[in-house]
Amino acid sequence: MAIYRACLLSMLMLLTACSSLLPRGSSETLSGFGSFEEARDAIERVKPYQTTTDQLKDLGFDVRATANVRQIPYPEVIARLAPNPSVPLDLLDAGIRDCIESRQACRAYEFSFARQISHREGSFWADFLNFRRRTEITGWRFQGLVVVRDGVVLFRNYGGEPQIKQTERQSNPLGPLQPAGEAAGALIGR
Repeated sequence: MAIYRACLLSMLMLLTACSSLLPRGSSETLSGFGSFEEARDAIERVKPYQTTTDQLKDLGFDVRATANVRQIPYPEVIARLAPNPSVPLDLLDAGIRDCIESRQACRAYEFSFARQISHREGSFWADFLNFRRRTEITGWRFQGLVVVRDGVVLFRNYGGEPQIKQTERQSNPLGPLQPAGEAAGALIGR
């Protein structure tokens, strides 16, 4: 019996330090780019009034086959590119102005690429028993906007988050009983 308790105590001590037993995960919005910088460099090679949709495809921005590309309807294009009607057309970028004047012949595409990795850190038992959880999230997010008319890019722009570093913390004083306490509170509040 004493050997059984010693083995059990040894296993518990080993597991308390085993953060490798904590969950890990990743989320990727598929693209041909491994980083924000790669996507940014590719979109910066897009030259308004010069780059064609075939060349755009070669740069990794295929409007027909790339995953995670959204075609923006014309009314939304106007709302995005010229949101303030008091700004005269001649003050807008030439590509935006040509798009507005082209009406339905103008197409806008939004490319969204991302990669995030999350892993939990801290004590295995505090996490497992739902007392304390700490999740570290790292990665990047990229959004590129390309405006096209008659197979030629009129305008391009991009944004996003080159480096994501987040920490999510959760503390539950009731540990494994916390969900039951929250459910009971919801029932009482009715």
